[in-house]
Amino acid sequence: MAFLRSRAARVTGFALVALYLLWGPFAIAHSRATAQETLLALLVGVTTWGCAIWLLRSRAVSGHNVPPLLVTVVGAAAMQAIEPYTGLGFAFFAAIAAPHRVRLRAAVPLTALLLAALPLVSYLTGFDMAAAWGMTAGMAYTVVFSFLIWHVSTTKRQAVEVAEARAGEAVLQERARLAREVHDILAHAQSAQIVHLEGARVLLRTGADPALALDRVERAVHLARVGLEETRRALDTLRGRDLPLPERLERLAAEFRATTGASCVLTVDSGAAGLSAEAKLAVARTAQEALTNVRKHAPGAPAEVSLRLLGRWCELEIRDGGAPAARPPGPGLSDTGSPPGNGPALSNDSAQQGNGIGHTTDWLHPSGSDDTCSSGDADIGGVRDGVGEGAAEPGGRMAAGSGAGYGLIGMRERAELIGGSLTAGADDGGFAVVLRVPA
Repeated sequence: MAFLRSRAARVTGFALVALYLLWGPFAIAHSRATAQETLLALLVGVTTWGCAIWLLRSRAVSGHNVPPLLVTVVGAAAMQAIEPYTGLGFAFFAAIAAPHRVRLRAAVPLTALLLAALPLVSYLTGFDMAAAWGMTAGMAYTVVFSFLIWHVSTTKRQAVEVAEARAGEAVLQERARLAREVHDILAHAQSAQIVHLEGARVLLRTGADPALALDRVERAVHLARVGLEETRRALDTLRGRDLPLPERLERLAAEFRATTGASCVLTVDSGAAGLSAEAKLAVARTAQEALTNVRKHAPGAPAEVSLRLLGRWCELEIRDGGAPAARPPGPGLSDTGSPPGNGPALSNDSAQQGNGIGHTTDWLHPSGSDDTCSSGDADIGGVRDGVGEGAAEPGGRMAAGSGAGYGLIGMRERAELIGGSLTAGADDGGFAVVLRVPA
């Protein structure tokens, strides 16, 4: 098979076809009685042969091949009229080459002309009609066979193009998914680091206790390490090497209990471990985001996490009971994880500049900007300071339907990308997030 694709094989095949087609012109010229008839026969034969060689050399489907193919068909019929059987080689060549050298809308009428010309010329020149119809039938079989080969080759070429396009699309989707994962992780981690470092800067500038500033720096270092670990987890998940989903949810629940001191009940169906990598990642990210929001916006509230199979869907529900005592938001609030009075109260300008010292925010601008330090749009205690599309709920939450929450937007987009859905809103004094992904 390798030899058939080599240049030597192509040159040998080209030479054999060219010599075979030369037989017709020489045979017709040899049978003529006068020099004028011989020259006329040679002119017709050589012209037809030249057009056939043009088609043989051309390896592309082009409109420029229509005139040479038409001359080959007419020349084959003319040679058949001058001398029986001398034009058959060109006729069969034209029947085979038509669908592979010109477009279908030109190949069909040209082959129809060829099939009609053979019996017509035979009838007009007194050729044996039985033999003429036999040649026409053989030509028709050749045309059908040639068009079948063209269809198979076209289908194969299109399949290769589709496979290449799908492979390229898969690469782009993988890059986009990886970029989205890294962006989500770094956007949260780095914005929180900026908040803590800005708080440390303000504390040092105002001459506050250096221990408080050191605490902020240590928190920023911890967030940097957590962000790096989450980036590694995202890469492992995309490569299919992450922890099993039940174990990862258990770690998130244990981290929630250790951080808040509140209870976190986890319920996982046994069949949920068979989800796709994208679905597992969406479930893990949504659980992580929802539990983080419970810690920030409803400190001290217990949480419930359940993952269950519902037919063709897998449903994740994160529900909390609401903060035991919601503190009113204001520029004087310290970090939500620290008791009041754990640091100096900031002025309104400082809160706006630093976006709330010590608060790890995930509520950004409605436009989706990652600017966490813009003035006039402070996120103090988990409530946007009068900016946004939705109203704040009791306990410092943003309305789920408002779309102002960057975390909710990211979780909803992640669900929709894999054919799922996400709903979130207030429920029985608390807040509930429900994710549905294909099982």
